[in-house]
Amino acid sequence: MAGTLSSMTGFGRADGAAGAARWTWEVRSVNGKGLDVRVRLPGGLESLEAVCRETAGKLFARGNITIGLSYQRGQGDAVPRINEAALNAVLAALETIRRRVPDAAPVGLDGILSQRGVIEWAEPEEGAAEKEALGSALRASLEGALAALAEMRRSEGRAIAEVLAGQLAEIARLTALAEAAPCRQPEAIRARLAAQVEALAGASVALDPARLHQEAALLATKADIREELDRLVAHVNAATVLLDAGGPVGRKLDFLAQEFNREANTLCSKSNGTELTAVGLELKTVIDQMREQIQNLE
Repeated sequence: MAGTLSSMTGFGRADGAAGAARWTWEVRSVNGKGLDVRVRLPGGLESLEAVCRETAGKLFARGNITIGLSYQRGQGDAVPRINEAALNAVLAALETIRRRVPDAAPVGLDGILSQRGVIEWAEPEEGAAEKEALGSALRASLEGALAALAEMRRSEGRAIAEVLAGQLAEIARLTALAEAAPCRQPEAIRARLAAQVEALAGASVALDPARLHQEAALLATKADIREELDRLVAHVNAATVLLDAGGPVGRKLDFLAQEFNREANTLCSKSNGTELTAVGLELKTVIDQMREQIQNLE
């Protein structure tokens, strides 16, 4: 059974609250050659960027990850404050009016406070304990969002592992078919070589036995795919071990996929029969499909 693999794509979200403040963390991940973490934070909370990068770095080895925070402070947190400069200016203006228009009706408190700038609404300054509590709550919900992302990546990784296991089984089956291809049997190889030698002899009656032997040896070498078949079996075994081990093995599997493709290409180039060529082409198709899946793995 395959070990725990993770894809590089996924999404995570977590809501949080502290006092009247409300927020939402959203994290997204897509394929990447390495680990690239991008952080988007509202003003005043930039200090959380280092926490975001450190937490993500502990959970993920690869992927382009975007971390965003939507933060709203409740209206109930704001308190009214008197702007002394604005109030003095309004009172001075009213005194000037009173002197010039003695019979004018006096302006009440409501009228004074309604003047622009006299009353300002400001957020209260938080104490050290409040700031620490808010920071802890923000970090806890960040960890929740990243944990949700990690679980989605693992879920997709499990699905990919099943597909890869099936593709490796298919490669093993096709390798066995190539091994048993009739054109690789000694009788078939001897018949093909005899036909080639006869053609060569017919082309030139004076062709000496040493030259015939040389041409026959070259044809036999071209028909021999023993090394390619052995390497394909070894690569299947190595890939299976990586799947069983789990973890961030995407790079290693991608390297093996390149080796698989190399052996399949060589097998096709050495093929001495249509059935072997067909097997080689089918191998290449399965290997290409496998590489597409591997590109999504961490």
